[in-house]
Amino acid sequence: MNSNFKYCYGLAAVLMIIFSCNTVQDKPKEVADTTVAPQAIPMPVKETVITAEQQKALTPDTVLFSLKNGNVRFVNNNVTARDHSSLVRNASFGQFPKAVILSCLDSRIPVEDVFDKGIGDIFVARVAGNIINDDILASMEFGCKVSGAKLIVVLGHSSCGAVKAAIDNVKLGNITTLLNKIRPAVIKSQNYADEKTSKNPVFTDLVSRNNVLNSIEMIKTKSPILKQMLENGEIKIVGAYYDMKTGAVTFTQ
Repeated sequence: MNSNFKYCYGLAAVLMIIFSCNTVQDKPKEVADTTVAPQAIPMPVKETVITAEQQKALTPDTVLFSLKNGNVRFVNNNVTARDHSSLVRNASFGQFPKAVILSCLDSRIPVEDVFDKGIGDIFVARVAGNIINDDILASMEFGCKVSGAKLIVVLGHSSCGAVKAAIDNVKLGNITTLLNKIRPAVIKSQNYADEKTSKNPVFTDLVSRNNVLNSIEMIKTKSPILKQMLENGEIKIVGAYYDMKTGAVTFTQ
């Protein structure tokens, strides 16, 4: 075998090996399909801002029922997907909320979310310890007498820092004046048999609930306007308590 023939033969063998390798590499491999289907994202609900006619048709009981149902959705992580941008624009023409809710200042209680309500649905007043003062009363009178809200909710909560400070009888600047409005609830809770300190969550819970009841009584006694509306059946005034661990709200009725 001459040298030229050997060269050609060797070159042909190399080309066959290369071709064979490429053929194996190019063959599609059968692999399991690991593609994850995209999760469906719920579209925002095209809600409309409540109108004067819709507000007028409401009763205190239907509003209370709506808040209770909204809280169930919140606890179950099933709140309504809303088109907030649209609601903001629509609400610019006026407001006709269903309820006035007095909440504590606590940042861990997103009131609208807690009741699954949107823009224009509820008035929310916030003050540490959900206490009653002249400005809060005036806001409630505006919300109900002027703007037509059907329900007032005084919303207390567990682990309330203002209540704990009132139990400890803290004295600090203007905070002292505010805590003095919670102190009657501390005094009202003195029949509790166990440790009566802010370190006892059961006692703190008792004071918080009594503080809600005291706030309701102050609304009735210090606002003739709201008292008259209550007696006429135009509004209801209820207490509520937010559990910080579960997000659940319990009502006094």
